[in-house]
Amino acid sequence: MNKLIAVVGMTGSGKSVITDYLENNGFKKVYFGGLTYEKMKEEGISYTPEADKMMRVKMREEYGMAAYAILSLPKIKEYIKDCYVLIDGLYSWDEYLVLKKEFPNIILLSVVVDKNIRYDRLKIRPNRNYTYEEAMDRDLNEIEKLSKGGPICYADYYILNNGTIEDEINFVESYLKIQQYRFGDKLSYEFKIDEAARTVKIPKLSILSLVENSCVHGIENVSRNANVYID
Repeated sequence: MNKLIAVVGMTGSGKSVITDYLENNGFKKVYFGGLTYEKMKEEGISYTPEADKMMRVKMREEYGMAAYAILSLPKIKEYIKDCYVLIDGLYSWDEYLVLKKEFPNIILLSVVVDKNIRYDRLKIRPNRNYTYEEAMDRDLNEIEKLSKGGPICYADYYILNNGTIEDEINFVESYLKIQQYRFGDKLSYEFKIDEAARTVKIPKLSILSLVENSCVHGIENVSRNANVYID
């Protein structure tokens, strides 16, 4: 039977990086948050953190605390016939219970990060960035009103996502060494990392996912030698 994995974590923990990595490795993604944006678009509402919060509250008032799981069930059931399915954006304990009833073997994968690191990342995130106050308000709202802590605490597996660029580069280099066994002389690689940047905190797999894409969709499809350059 195909598996269902739900990636959970607080805002800014790096869930999207993990889900992108799994999606690139064959999982079919169902994004709960996409339902919010679709509904806002239907009603002509521009995105702001406050508008996003209001729409999420409205949808749960209409469909109950398990709203996103209930509305996504048809898509999940269709996808899981043919492949592994990945859920991005499971929030509440009620959503988990709905999915657990339908899919008893569901796996919860929790991504956790120190709060101050999350808030720093959220301030500079290209899309849907948050100030410190907005991030804290969202955290408290999700914990107090959505019971978001339940799935995170009850997870089957945890990823601690406090890593630095140095950690990620070491991981990427190990991956490239393995790929060299596969591609031989066809693959070479080079790193040029500013020493001052090595201790900067970044989400796990954020560089690896780009390198992996280069190998799978680039080097694999060409006959000439290729170089992966990371600067």
